[in-house]
Amino acid sequence: MLNSKSFLGVDFGAGSLKIAEFELDESGSLVLKQYGVRSLGLEGSRDSAREGVIRKAVQELFAERGFGSKRVNACAPGFHVFSKFVKLPPVDSAKIPQIIQYEAQQNVPFPLEEVVWDSQILGNTANGEYEVLLVAIKSDVVEGLFRTADSSGLKLQLVDVSPAALCNAFRYNYGDLEGCAMLLDIGAKTSNLLFFEQGKVYARGINIGANSITQDFAAEAKLRFPEAEKIKIAEGFVSLGGAYEEPENPHQAAISKIARQVMTRLHIQVNQTIQFYKGQQGGSAPTQLYLAGGASVMPYAAQFFAEKLNVGVDYFNPFRAVQIDPSINLEELATVAHSFGEVVGLGLRNAAQCPVELNLVPKSIRKRQQLDQKKPYFIATVLSLVLAVFSFGLFFDRVAAVQKNAQQSILQELQPLQAKESTLKGHENKISRTKEELKAYSAWLNQRFYWPDLLGEIRGVLLATEQSLSRPGLPVGIWIERFGTNSTAGPKEPVEEEGTDSAAGFYKMDPKLLERYGLLPTGMKAGEPGADEDPDAEGDGKEEGAGNISVTFRAVDLSSRSGDPSANGKMAFMVQDALQLSELLDKDGTKLSGQISEVDSEDSTFTFDMSIKVKPPVTE
Repeated sequence: MLNSKSFLGVDFGAGSLKIAEFELDESGSLVLKQYGVRSLGLEGSRDSAREGVIRKAVQELFAERGFGSKRVNACAPGFHVFSKFVKLPPVDSAKIPQIIQYEAQQNVPFPLEEVVWDSQILGNTANGEYEVLLVAIKSDVVEGLFRTADSSGLKLQLVDVSPAALCNAFRYNYGDLEGCAMLLDIGAKTSNLLFFEQGKVYARGINIGANSITQDFAAEAKLRFPEAEKIKIAEGFVSLGGAYEEPENPHQAAISKIARQVMTRLHIQVNQTIQFYKGQQGGSAPTQLYLAGGASVMPYAAQFFAEKLNVGVDYFNPFRAVQIDPSINLEELATVAHSFGEVVGLGLRNAAQCPVELNLVPKSIRKRQQLDQKKPYFIATVLSLVLAVFSFGLFFDRVAAVQKNAQQSILQELQPLQAKESTLKGHENKISRTKEELKAYSAWLNQRFYWPDLLGEIRGVLLATEQSLSRPGLPVGIWIERFGTNSTAGPKEPVEEEGTDSAAGFYKMDPKLLERYGLLPTGMKAGEPGADEDPDAEGDGKEEGAGNISVTFRAVDLSSRSGDPSANGKMAFMVQDALQLSELLDKDGTKLSGQISEVDSEDSTFTFDMSIKVKPPVTE
């Protein structure tokens, strides 16, 4: 059900789509009702595919979150927006619009008839000059946003830009700060750097973003962009340089170096901007840096900038002064809050008078919006005239007769329309049912590809474990011996690889080892009754739910060849820990089960069992 009181803030970023639904409480304060994030991948920054990718992401988020409003304040992507701060001479205020028009013609890198642009005076310098923020965006980009909104049933009310939205969000949440502070928002393709000092603001866009890290790593590791992005998010960090030991994981080692190189280029631009702000803008040296944006949470990013800039570094919390609905999980919100600065700034446009208020809606669309706003007044005027004519006509019989005939004619025309309305409602119901069927078919088709993806994920974990443990003269080998699913429908036959012994049994692990590796039930100690029983053995009276898979791995013995008696156990736990990080598997439901077998004296191998739980559950 639509909520007429709520409204949406939508950030059409280069790498992700972010939506938040807000309401205003009785005091006019902003209240967050719900939110959602959807990654756009590399296609999100490509003009040829962007509109279709955004439309799909909007529809998926609305289907998943069920937002209750269709009214939207939108933020255009930073890499499409041109922004610049200009200074105007202290002239009569009546001449300012003409001067701004001239500055736009001189600074905007496109013909003005091809762009939508806006400006705002942000203050005056000590010598009386006007400080003006000038922004522009190609008209076809904005029209694409309106097409996306219309196709999704949304009503786009205004189009803002990242620097303005971030400025409003920061002022709202950190208005009590003293001195000069910086806000660095690291996006997918571009970054925004803003300075705040005693009521004044200065901003600059930098064409460096987190996608540079992913693209460089993908090229070096010869991976596709989505795979490289997953590895970057899961394992990446910013190398601190110096005499730190390089990670054994080759992916981590590569990403950390690339991330430091990209962050170094970004730091150079930030440092140049600081010098420009101090010299040309007459600002003070910043004492605090706030980080925002998706790439800002990469491990050691804060330490990197703290070391390079020699200032205090903290993460920007755009919800610091925003009320949060009790239904929202605060821990989940905290993981993405740093990237919602623009969205909160959009919400504030409905809550109060903001320091920066820009609107990049094309004139043609703005006229249509103004006409829509005036329609109720036009209708009221027409109704008033009709009522006046009707009242005057009461004095004339002839007018009364004409009116009666007109009413009968309207009723005759209304009846077939009512019949058509009933027919249309029937068709709408059929369409709704068909859509539900299509959703079910789509879900079934998607599951066809789940098994290859899952097996490929397990294979990648085994290869990574082999590479991590392998040493000169100490080859490592791990493979799947048995693979099968367990469900409430009963046990299923395992899928065995060719050449394996289907009758191979499992050796029981010593109870003390079970206790050591946490495989005994909670509270049970080695030597107690039941401690020497396999906690995952069949016949325990419990059935695993749908989506649980039993896997038996066989591996080459490391304990005797490496001189480390616990080497085999460490290998099993490395496989477990790596699988728990997979996006395809449930972390809590993926763990070692049964016992790690003794070494087979014939081929110097051993086995260990693992129960993995997929998400979503695998259905037959």
